Amino acid sequence: MADDFLHRFGPWALVTGASSGIGAEFARELAARGLHVVISARRADRLEQLAGELRHAHRTQVEVVPLDLERPDFIEPLLRACADKDVGLVISNAGFGLKGEHHALDAARLTAMLNVNSHAPMLLAHAFAPRLIARGRGGLLLTGSIEGFIGFPWSAAYAATKAFVMTLGEALWGELRAHGVDVMVLTPGATDTDAPTLQGIDKHQLAGLMPPSEVVRQALARLGGPPVFVPGWLNRVMVRFLRAVPRRLGVRAAGKGMRDAIRRSSVKTEPIEDSPNRRR
Repeated sequence: MADDFLHRFGPWALVTGASSGIGAEFARELAARGLHVVISARRADRLEQLAGELRHAHRTQVEVVPLDLERPDFIEPLLRACADKDVGLVISNAGFGLKGEHHALDAARLTAMLNVNSHAPMLLAHAFAPRLIARGRGGLLLTGSIEGFIGFPWSAAYAATKAFVMTLGEALWGELRAHGVDVMVLTPGATDTDAPTLQGIDKHQLAGLMPPSEVVRQALARLGGPPVFVPGWLNRVMVRFLRAVPRRLGVRAAGKGMRDAIRRSSVKTEPIEDSPNRRR
């Protein structure tokens, strides 16, 4: 089984947003499966720490690419880093969120979030799809969010960026499957990372909180399946509910859940931004 995974998706993988959370767990799991990894995020110190861990634990090759995906030319350093490598799996995981009333958020930060969460995955897919097609096998995994299924009041723009990722990934699944390339949009719900806290939410108040290692394990097990995957049974129940009820009721329920989560954290619903490291 491990040999099949390595043949299909190895020998190299690229992971953005790899400095912590889900991205770091992807890098760990892939290295454990025998893949070499190119890891990218803003925080060079955290990337180097992770690279040392992976080299020591798995004797794998790791290339570190400190990079801000807000840069308009961000794709060039990644292409240079991967130019001499047979990259069979691309994981677009970098992203960040803003919480609060939409009109109260800073316009520049909203634009930055759009660039990192939506523009960057689109360009990554555009740049690496030809390489995966030429191989005749491989994978493209885009990390979305459960918030991408419906409009989330007090998280309006973030939810919209994740809806973009979901639609993009579904379409690419349809385009690339004939070329032997697996595409999946991973849509996690509450995950035990720094992101909820940094957005002003007490993560321990969230239902169905999942460890990032379990999110990653489930995601890789489903790679090659349907275009969108929701990890965790409680998250899947939530998505079924949102799809079953009239849209207006789903939006109200989503907004109440978001508002309550922020209130329980004793944080005002003013502009709240997650980590400047832009990781999940």
